[in-house]
Amino acid sequence: MPDADDPQALDPAVRRVVEAAARKGVDLRVVVLEATTHTAEDAARALGVEVGQIVKSLVFVAPRESTGHEPVLCLVSGTNRVDPARLAAVVGEPAIRRATAREARDLTGFTIGGIPPVGHPHPVRVVMDPDLGRYREVWAAGGMDRAVFPVAPAALRALTNAVVAPIADKPGPAPAGPDAPAGPAAPAGPATPA
Repeated sequence: MPDADDPQALDPAVRRVVEAAARKGVDLRVVVLEATTHTAEDAARALGVEVGQIVKSLVFVAPRESTGHEPVLCLVSGTNRVDPARLAAVVGEPAIRRATAREARDLTGFTIGGIPPVGHPHPVRVVMDPDLGRYREVWAAGGMDRAVFPVAPAALRALTNAVVAPIADKPGPAPAGPDAPAGPAAPAGPATPA
């Protein structure tokens, strides 16, 4: 496994994520898994955590006349799916839709399966599922389909300047066990680009 303490030993895409977090004062501990994980369930199984602790990074696009599309990154608990109508209401974009694989890559600089919450070439609006706040630690993609990193939900929110809003089509199950936090989820923050 590459040593995250030596950014030069990391894949270039993973290094971009680690360096972007470091610029915001967050040191990431990247874990490179043996095999790719195609679903949140696969990732949870590989890491030995609950599916709800896996952060799905889903790219949506809002049409723009001047630039084509503006990306909106949704950080969603592994047990949830984004409700496009709720997302449209949260971001004030009635024509928002899920990005194609090519659009996601072009707009974020990363391929599906490895899209991280940070390290994009341009500012990205981020909306975070409040269900992630139910856990002390969640796991997000680290720039490629085998790289992940653990992070506290509050740190993830601060790292991405995310707006926390209910965008899931149904609430995820309440966590049980040692990963369940003692306090409530962090309140929503201002709508600023990441």
